[in-house]
Amino acid sequence: MDSTFVIFVSFVLLMVGMLGTFLPVLPGLLLSFCGILIYKYGVAPGFPTYYIWIFGALTVVSMVLNYAIPAKTTQKYGGTRYGSIGSFIGTILGMLFIPIPLGFLIGMFAGVFLGELIHDRNDSKKAWRSTKGALIGFFYSTTFNFIVGLAMLLSVIIHYI
Repeated sequence: MDSTFVIFVSFVLLMVGMLGTFLPVLPGLLLSFCGILIYKYGVAPGFPTYYIWIFGALTVVSMVLNYAIPAKTTQKYGGTRYGSIGSFIGTILGMLFIPIPLGFLIGMFAGVFLGELIHDRNDSKKAWRSTKGALIGFFYSTTFNFIVGLAMLLSVIIHYI
């Protein structure tokens, strides 16, 4: 296979993986990790193997944290299971029916808020706190994913140059 094509595929996966750190439809770091694997084993055997191990471990950690961080921060701010279920349903509906790039995010927060209101109709302050916790958790996990994805991309670029 042509090495230019392999490098192109690797960089495309790394870039799409970066988008995936924000968009829940795409498995962000998994795509980026695939890009690194294709780069190393397709055209750059000199790319350090310990990078593969480090980025592989960080990808697995990220997969766990993507669920744990938002759940913990929502819970910390008083969220219940109803808010978690609302978050899931809202994310799916937001991706499908809100025709803007971050529709999933609007859907997720609306889902948390409405889920908490279904749980306790009289406590809108608690619903707002839970929504705030979901927002903070989303930013924590997205920031972590973005930093790891950027490190993967930069390691390949630096090695390529």
